[in-house]
Amino acid sequence: MSQQTQAGIDYSKVDEILAAYEYKKSNLIAILQKVQEVFRYLPLDIMTYIGTKIEGLSPATVYGVATFYAQFSLQPKGKYEIKVCDGTACHVRGSMPVLNAIKQCLNLTDGKFTTEDSLFSLETVSCLGACGLAPVVVVNGKVYPQMTADAIKIVIETIMKEEKEGN
Repeated sequence: MSQQTQAGIDYSKVDEILAAYEYKKSNLIAILQKVQEVFRYLPLDIMTYIGTKIEGLSPATVYGVATFYAQFSLQPKGKYEIKVCDGTACHVRGSMPVLNAIKQCLNLTDGKFTTEDSLFSLETVSCLGACGLAPVVVVNGKVYPQMTADAIKIVIETIMKEEKEGN
């Protein structure tokens, strides 16, 4: 039987992660990374739980670490995380039209970064370290070099088609 709260969070998965990292506070970042991998973000209830389960930590410390590092998200992310580089090389080579095309294609307006169906999340990053391939977009770790507005629409449409087909 799994442990659950009113929010429906399965704490047994969190317990497995904590056990795998031996409940050590020195493993906090790795624990948070794994939790985020499972839940696609760091729910406040889980951060509080972690802070009470690891000796020498408090929920406030866990929250502080989670908010300090940009890799962690306190908001749910989509199944497909799209990262658009807007570093100097990418910006000069047209990352903004690519970003705008993604927003339009996914109907992301008014500061929304995740689609209604939680299929896609969009993030702008300062640099992906692939300046020679600018402008660069990364979707779930897969690099798409020299993107254009038209090319990124094809990428997104392909992902949507594969999702509908159940792949």
